Amino acid sequence: MPVSLPALPWPENAFEPYTSARTISFHYGKHHKAYVDNLNKLIAGTPQDNRSLEEIIRFAAADPSRAAIFNNAAQVWNHTFFWHCMKPGGGGKPAGDVLRAIDEGLGGYEKFVEQFKAAATGRFGSGWAWLIIEGAALKIISTPNAENPLAKGQKALLTCDVWEHAYYLDYQNRRPDFVQAFIDHLINWDFVAENLR
Repeated sequence: MPVSLPALPWPENAFEPYTSARTISFHYGKHHKAYVDNLNKLIAGTPQDNRSLEEIIRFAAADPSRAAIFNNAAQVWNHTFFWHCMKPGGGGKPAGDVLRAIDEGLGGYEKFVEQFKAAATGRFGSGWAWLIIEGAALKIISTPNAENPLAKGQKALLTCDVWEHAYYLDYQNRRPDFVQAFIDHLINWDFVAENLR
């Protein structure tokens, strides 16, 4: 199969008490896996089954009739990216180049937190909050459903999944509490720094 389910970069219980092993198990083992399986069924026997995931996303994003392929491919990419956006002992204020970029591009860490929380909690329904680079500008955006910066020619630095399956077992309808825990305890600023280069 051309698209595979990548291994998690940490154990399923790595983020307790902020995100439970049960949530990660369902989120990764059921949701992420289903996107991989569905995508492989959709592209089997087509020219897409020899393309990279990024190429499949760009191909499918260009035509609304390919929405099923786009949704599954983008969700595979989004989730894989999201797993790397978290690490045990993460979160809090970054340092070095990342902090400088946030200071210069967004007006400081406190402004980043305010804008990122607004993007994540203000997303109606399912979607994602992102820290991106567009051109030379650092921006915070929110996308619905499977949409992602890659399909729009933007570069993703960080994301937070705000689909209910990302937090409902632990936080029920308290999305703001999940987003705050993500910011305070989970963000992998080392991964953000790699993406910034």
